[in-house]
Amino acid sequence: MKKISVLIAHYNNGKFFEDCYLSLIHQTFTNWEAIIVDDASTDNSLEIIKSIIKDDARFRLYKNPENKGCGFTKRICMEYATGDICGFLDPDDALFPKALEKSIEKFNDSNIIAAYTKMLMCDENLSPQYVYCGTKQICNDLYFFNCPIQVAHFFTFRKDIYFKTQGINPVLKRAVDQDLYLKILELGRIAYIDEVLYKYRLHSAGISQQSTKQSAKDSFASIIFEAMQRRGIEKIKNRKVPENYTNPEEIYDLIHYQTGLLYRVETKFRLFFYHTNILILLFLECTSTQTFNLTLY
Repeated sequence: MKKISVLIAHYNNGKFFEDCYLSLIHQTFTNWEAIIVDDASTDNSLEIIKSIIKDDARFRLYKNPENKGCGFTKRICMEYATGDICGFLDPDDALFPKALEKSIEKFNDSNIIAAYTKMLMCDENLSPQYVYCGTKQICNDLYFFNCPIQVAHFFTFRKDIYFKTQGINPVLKRAVDQDLYLKILELGRIAYIDEVLYKYRLHSAGISQQSTKQSAKDSFASIIFEAMQRRGIEKIKNRKVPENYTNPEEIYDLIHYQTGLLYRVETKFRLFFYHTNILILLFLECTSTQTFNLTLY
């Protein structure tokens, strides 16, 4: 049975951690570990976390000697992971009970290297507000940059694939997850789980709240530019990719067409024909063995 490592990069979120903890211990899939790396919290978070996890061997708690930032801490989480599959869970968020079970199922297909789900946006008390509508099934190709965001939480991935990438950028403070997604997606197929399995808490201290949105936007543009360089992309829609990153709007302008109606319609057609081809291949495989049974539901 595959094992999943739930990775938690923590900083000053002890007051929210109990919900995160409870969501893990109530998972229907039981072969998991939780790696918690504290980024030198300045409050009493460590004491709170220790009192909650107690002597539960499934939880392993580490601490950075000094504050190093999100990218560094998430990279350290990966170094401690022992599972076959990994996924990041923020300490102020929570999972639905079947999140690990539904995610791990997708990796029964050896061609799948990552999976992602829908997420529920919640208030500070983790009370439901609305389902994030941006999450959709994607066409993963050379020009997919997750902008606008379609791949989000709960994102799980094969550990062996991660170590074939450059890994999480340790100097990043913002858009760390987006950097990880783009690197992983360059190496294989991703599975979309059309279910809400992640609870995302909206609160004033959250890293992605209004006060840091511009910083995250700038970081995301830089990450997209780096992806273009890794992939050897010199032109997009006959427009030249700049040799150096100078202006975030210059990068966003290059891929603005991906927000348009024509592109969305094209994507739907591509997905339709992709699934049609998969069904045809499965049909041919079944008929070639002369043992298939057709059942209509």
